[in-house]
Amino acid sequence: MKDGIHGMLPREQMCAGAKKYWDFYNMVPGAGFYQKEFGYYSLEKWQREEGLDPNADLDKLFGFDPQGYVSVGGLGWCEAGFEPIFEEKVLEDRGAYELVQDFAGRSVLCFKGRRSGFMPEYVDHPVKDMKTWEENCRWRMDPNTPERKQKMDHYLASAVEKAKQGMFVVQNLVGGYMYLRSLMGPEELLYMFYDDPDLIHACMQQWFTLADGIIARHQEQLSFDELFIGEDICYNHGPLISPDMMKEFLLPYYQQLLTNMNRRRLDPSRPIGFQVDTDGLCDPVIDLYRSLGMTHMSPFEVAAGCDVIRSGEKYPDLKISGGVDKRVLAQGPKAIDEMIDRIFPVMRKRGGFLPTCDHGVPEEVSLENYLYYRKRCMEFA
Repeated sequence: MKDGIHGMLPREQMCAGAKKYWDFYNMVPGAGFYQKEFGYYSLEKWQREEGLDPNADLDKLFGFDPQGYVSVGGLGWCEAGFEPIFEEKVLEDRGAYELVQDFAGRSVLCFKGRRSGFMPEYVDHPVKDMKTWEENCRWRMDPNTPERKQKMDHYLASAVEKAKQGMFVVQNLVGGYMYLRSLMGPEELLYMFYDDPDLIHACMQQWFTLADGIIARHQEQLSFDELFIGEDICYNHGPLISPDMMKEFLLPYYQQLLTNMNRRRLDPSRPIGFQVDTDGLCDPVIDLYRSLGMTHMSPFEVAAGCDVIRSGEKYPDLKISGGVDKRVLAQGPKAIDEMIDRIFPVMRKRGGFLPTCDHGVPEEVSLENYLYYRKRCMEFA
């Protein structure tokens, strides 16, 4: 049954965005780039100082393609997929600042009255040992709660309709490192790998139990084309934990989840890809993730040393998203031209490249420069 769920929808029946996104994922050499953006930190400034209409249709203004893929969540992204989440409340008034408990149970120091749009100071995290893990977090990751079922009924119906238009279907999931870091904090986590490995495995086992249980229900109605994890495991010199730690504490859980997902496919002819999102210099971990079958990586942060041409040549079958240097976008047309003329023709000829800013477009990028960049992008659309 070629309905987009039990069998691939014929290309002529796909919506326009789906056709173009599938050309990217199928690595069609010479195909026009699918047009989208990673995100923005600049919109408020553009509206406040550069005359951007707050009601502007950004898809039209920037030339983005119609939707070609649908993402299914329910399992966290930068934090654990808690249900219920922690109560958000002020813990302490510190004058110009306030110490707040956020939805992930962390104590964060924020500017008073402003809890988004900047990086807060993370003061404390909910998991310190097995006792606090059980008391604070584990029960929030039960896949069988009625609240999860109610939310699933809503978002699955929409995803199914989009899948029937031929859209590429993605399951989003917080990656193991990002998840553990949100529970314990980046520094404390490093000690825990040595001091309490049983706690790490207990947390990862519940990560797997939740992900596998929820995805199994999703797969009763959908055929996934990709599992996409938000990992953020690298910094400017490479991974934040060793390859041996990754092999012990992360990869076995990923392998089992991917194995189970493939076993449950409604459309056995449709392989499930694997995308990893990480900041920083990703080169040292590419082979590790490829050992699990990674097919797609993002966002190739240029400031950390990533180069999509280099990676594209070394891994000719790897789908690549990102790779546009946010710093260059701030420098103006000449620098933008040099970057695009170096990267875009090579990667278009290769196929399998979806250019976006290597993070959210920052405030340093003027609207004028961004519009120039988008004009150049449309030459490759």
